[in-house]
Amino acid sequence: MQNVLWHSLDEQQVLDVLNTDRTGLTSSEAQERLVKYGKNEIPDSGRRHWIFLLVKQLQSMLVFILFIAAFISWITGHYIDMYVILAVIMINTLIGFIQEFRADKAIESLKTMVIPVAKVFRNSTKTTVDSRMLVPGDIIIIEEGDLVPADARLIHIRNLRMIESPLTGESVPVTKNTELADEKSGLADRRNMIYKGTFAAGGYAEAVVTTTGMQTALGEIAGSIKSIKKEKTNFQKKIDTLARQMGIIAIISATVLFIIGYIDKEAPAEELMLVSIAALVSAIPEGLPAVLAIVLAIGANHMAKRNAIIREFTATETLGAVTTIITDKTGTLTQNTLTVTKLATADGEIWDVTGDGWSPAGNFKKNGIISDIMDAPNARMLLTIGGWSNNSEIRHHTEDDSYHLVGDPTEGALLVLARKAGLKPGIGTGIKKLDDLPFNSELKMRATLVDQADRKMLLIIGAPEKILSNCTKTLDKSGEKAEFVSNSKDKIKNQINEWSSLAMRVIGLAYKEVPADTEKIFPEMLHDFCFAGLAGMIDPPRHDVRKSVLQCKQAGIRVIMATGDHINTAVAIGRATGIIPESEDYSPLALTEQQLENLDEKEFENAVSQVNIFARLTPNMKLKIADVLQKKGDLIAMTGDGVNDAPALKKADVGVAMGIAGTDVARDAAQVVLADDNFSTIVHAIEEGRIVFTNARQTSFFLITTNFAEIITLITSILTGLPIPLTATQLLWLNLVTDGVGDISLATERGHGDVLQQKPVSPKEGILNKEIIPFLFINAILMTVLTLTAFKYFLPISLEKARSAAFIMMAFTQLFNLFNMRSLKLSVFRIGMFSNKYINIALIVSLIIQICIIEIPFFEVLFKFDPISFSEFTILGMIASSVLWVGEIYKWIKYRMNKF
Repeated sequence: MQNVLWHSLDEQQVLDVLNTDRTGLTSSEAQERLVKYGKNEIPDSGRRHWIFLLVKQLQSMLVFILFIAAFISWITGHYIDMYVILAVIMINTLIGFIQEFRADKAIESLKTMVIPVAKVFRNSTKTTVDSRMLVPGDIIIIEEGDLVPADARLIHIRNLRMIESPLTGESVPVTKNTELADEKSGLADRRNMIYKGTFAAGGYAEAVVTTTGMQTALGEIAGSIKSIKKEKTNFQKKIDTLARQMGIIAIISATVLFIIGYIDKEAPAEELMLVSIAALVSAIPEGLPAVLAIVLAIGANHMAKRNAIIREFTATETLGAVTTIITDKTGTLTQNTLTVTKLATADGEIWDVTGDGWSPAGNFKKNGIISDIMDAPNARMLLTIGGWSNNSEIRHHTEDDSYHLVGDPTEGALLVLARKAGLKPGIGTGIKKLDDLPFNSELKMRATLVDQADRKMLLIIGAPEKILSNCTKTLDKSGEKAEFVSNSKDKIKNQINEWSSLAMRVIGLAYKEVPADTEKIFPEMLHDFCFAGLAGMIDPPRHDVRKSVLQCKQAGIRVIMATGDHINTAVAIGRATGIIPESEDYSPLALTEQQLENLDEKEFENAVSQVNIFARLTPNMKLKIADVLQKKGDLIAMTGDGVNDAPALKKADVGVAMGIAGTDVARDAAQVVLADDNFSTIVHAIEEGRIVFTNARQTSFFLITTNFAEIITLITSILTGLPIPLTATQLLWLNLVTDGVGDISLATERGHGDVLQQKPVSPKEGILNKEIIPFLFINAILMTVLTLTAFKYFLPISLEKARSAAFIMMAFTQLFNLFNMRSLKLSVFRIGMFSNKYINIALIVSLIIQICIIEIPFFEVLFKFDPISFSEFTILGMIASSVLWVGEIYKWIKYRMNKF
């Protein structure tokens, strides 16, 4: 039955196909179908087992090469080296595991979409059952506020309006009916169907369950997510490339070193083999995986402080390389609330309303000046109608000073409007509500009967055209009834059209005095109204979204809106947020899925490349758009909160889900979850991601420069007939201790204010690129020259003394190179010599360690050092500082060349 077009069948046909009737199934029939169709549940794939998380951290080319290095150390008897390398692997694994495990725990705490029970007819009796036990053929009951437990065909309704934004992206309630729908109609246009995971904004319905579990629309999306193969992240690819590069350099360097040494026969074969193996191991920066893990962990921690929870560890860096953000509209760019922003009284006076969300704080402006709207009698009547013809409730949560809606969003917006003016419907106002007629989809209005000081009135709100056509009177400025003057209705219609073109939801408000003995509302009473005015409302953009979109454009990031909502609404929000310009100088501004489907492959690719707003999209079309952009080389971040966003979230290079309003399916598919549901947080996360990539590059460059200098030093010493200047133990110390203290401090470097002024790093650009290779060679060669000069100067005294000097020189040049690596473009004096306290601490700690291992007898014997005097130590340090000055000169020359 999965392929049955339930929306195209009438009620009786659906009941016949499902072999049921309006009284529902018996318990035995339900049990048989439960065995056949399975439970009505979608397996939770979001929580990852801790063993999987642990093993996942080892799936890296760099870690694989380190295992090889540990194995070589083991078979050659260098057990200390082996233990150190294995310890580094363990530290790297634990850092990544802990970060992702904590993220999963945080996501688990955000999950709220639970449907424990469902109202159903069983054995011809209304009862409640565990929603997981629903089966096709069950007759379910849906009332205001109920979440829908399964996909179902409506068979009886009374003023049913559904909130379907989690599934379709449409922000306003959808009026449902039981009429046949066209076979080709999209999910959002099937008004006779209700879907699992959506909920009722108002009304009552009875519906027959058509599909359950993984066969529902929500389940199909969850299934499509599983079928999407997750590729390696951008950062993982770069690390694998770096690992291969370092592996090749290590093998070539060690081989060249051994061959040259063996031919020259300057060193004993045993010592040569020992140093060659040390060179092989040292050419691979053992500390790099741990340092990169620390860089990612620091970045993830900073992102968490800015409300972005990182589920996929390497997504921390990938965010920094994003070139395109594909964002949903409802709840992502907008607040997912309806807010009245415009009022028009019956005499044509326009009021602007400030404030947004469900908070009752706001002002009323007339001609741009804040005014007391209650001083205008005709406006006061308009507010009274909106506040009392209403069944919604706004609840204030004092613990976080937030406001939440219970009921219909349109009614909630009018209630908030009344409260902004100081009215408090139902609280000592002298107005008594006698009867209420909920919104009727046929009449296109709702009405409330009230008694105010023995004056009974019907307060009516609804579709403005329908309200206006039933009005025979209007309110004048004094709030008294008056006749419509010539063309006044045309002016009101023009106002309706103007606001509608701005994607506003326009509501008409009117009232009618009724006889004193009236106790009930009947549809035949709904005519001959007195027109009170119009209210224009919109789901407003989040406060700082426009600024964030502008920051994205400055950072070279394209922002695309992909929504299930109407195209006019999407364009209006696109203009308000700056995604598209406010002028209409180019075309098309936006395209719907139907328009996209009419394009051939080339036209489709061009449209995706040029248009920034897509409306009325299904999940499959969002996937197709993301796929086209990825094939063009874009790095995609997909943001969203609904079930309909989940497939594209997983397909994207970085999926970013909303943590509060987001569905479980969306959160499980994403690598990043925004704890505050704020689009602007994604921009903060991108900023942190760019800092992470910069730090990953700089720490890697720092380690590689040192290792490269060591290899060149060893090869040059053999080529020039000198003894080997550094022993295997000394090399290992330089790599793991001196480098380790430095690169960890380098991982804490913050941005220098220009992060979002730069274009995204190309997804194809590696950590080692052509731009930094000259800097690497200059530093490595200078470090080599200085080390060999010191070694040769002290060699006549003793080999041990010469090695001590060479060791100090290499260590000191590493430390001064730390300052070079804080920025590959900016002078350290410009960013502040002492602005990173961790670098300064690392420098002091490293100096103390160097002094200790040279002066303390135990270490002196272990490393085969001879004592160095204070003056010699100072001079070596001063000479080593030339690495910093040469680096500064290089940056200055490069800056001047780039400037011209």
